Amino acid sequence: MARIAVIGAGITGMAAALFLARAHHHVTLVEQEKQSVTGRLDEDFFGWDRPRAPQAIQPHALLGPARAVLMAEAPDVYAHLKQLGAWEQHELDWFDTRPVYRAGDEHLVLVRTRRILLETALRAAVDGQENLRLLQGSRVIGLQSRQTPGRPPHITGITLASGQVHADLVVDAAGRRSPVGGWLDALAARPLQSERHRVGMAYACRWYRMPSDTRPGRRTPYTSASPYALSIAFPSDNDLLGVALVCTTKDPTLPALADPEVFDALAAAFPSSGAWLAEGAKPTSGVHIMAGLDNQWSPTADEQGPLVTGLVRAGDALVHTNPTLTQGTTLGLWSAQRIAATADAVAYDRVYADAYARWSERVLKPWYDLQVAADRDNEARLSGNAAPPADDERRLKAARFACALEDPVVMRAWARARHLLTLPDEAFGTDEVRERLMRWLAAGAGALPGLAGPPRHQWEDITRKQTGPAGNGHGRL
Repeated sequence: MARIAVIGAGITGMAAALFLARAHHHVTLVEQEKQSVTGRLDEDFFGWDRPRAPQAIQPHALLGPARAVLMAEAPDVYAHLKQLGAWEQHELDWFDTRPVYRAGDEHLVLVRTRRILLETALRAAVDGQENLRLLQGSRVIGLQSRQTPGRPPHITGITLASGQVHADLVVDAAGRRSPVGGWLDALAARPLQSERHRVGMAYACRWYRMPSDTRPGRRTPYTSASPYALSIAFPSDNDLLGVALVCTTKDPTLPALADPEVFDALAAAFPSSGAWLAEGAKPTSGVHIMAGLDNQWSPTADEQGPLVTGLVRAGDALVHTNPTLTQGTTLGLWSAQRIAATADAVAYDRVYADAYARWSERVLKPWYDLQVAADRDNEARLSGNAAPPADDERRLKAARFACALEDPVVMRAWARARHLLTLPDEAFGTDEVRERLMRWLAAGAGALPGLAGPPRHQWEDITRKQTGPAGNGHGRL
């Protein structure tokens, strides 16, 4: 069995280390942060300042494939997650009567949870795994490597401030700011070819406590869109509700969203978040603002093959996506599962590196590309630069979500795309779904659904009433 070093004990790093250890490899997991989960969920969630992971306080949910990976590789972790308060929501339960089952419907399950619950469940499993050594508060300062003429550099371990860890395989799960890319650039004969797309959107979120087991009307959408902002309601674990307001980073009113009274008033003005807040929600946090995000694709291979062997990247270190499509945890768990399933072949260093690169390009890269396209569309629309959908294909695309709320067949297509089971153009491109979309448009005399949310003058009136301090120190502007 292989000796494996994993850099970074975030969700992907812990999952990769755990899956590898359960596949009988000897794993060293290295995490530079000294603070970790304590098991006191709210204390960890609301009281832990995590500047390296500003997304940790933002609303999360697990998509169907992430749930499937956990149930397959670590059912104890998934059971613990539910024991901590996470709950399942089937997408087709939007309708009063669930549609007749079709193959694959069992995967259309959204797990409502905060990130801290999954971190807590994973950490408990990591601590209990005998052949997994966790080095908490240890920083990786470099890579060990072996150079052979005519071959890519081969990574043979990692260097810590306190010593070295020799490894047959190194997994870089150190997140989107991982230093590994810089070290690899210095080693490789060819530079790493990363793709980066700056996301011009900002997220302001606030957390509320709901009366126990409260749910608004079954047919209340979770998302509302105005011409310049989005509002998303995230019912979560243990009666918590996260509300996110999204606008462009260039919106002059963005700083005002850090004021809790302003945020509450704006959130109440959107149909989605307003319906949840009207059920007696009580604030439990300040306002957390996150911006400055990039979509980033950072492989360790190019068209000529691997630039390095003995090392693979996973999670945000490999593919980081803006959180609007909630893809990140799924892509990270897919990587962790793939690495654990194939690590027995790591001795075939170049073959292994090439196979992982091809798998990543085939399985992960399309979802990165989808996120970039969606972000460009959203940024253009929220900036007022989007053209109205004039041709038939664009009208069909614009009608997808609104039609899905009324038609179970279209909802299934929407859910399959949302849960990364089928790319949207394929999910919505079947004859059956296209016919229903066209029928829905024709029934409405061709009119597309209107936008829902406060008009701009009301938004600006509310933001001018800012009275409190500018946020709580969690801004990332």
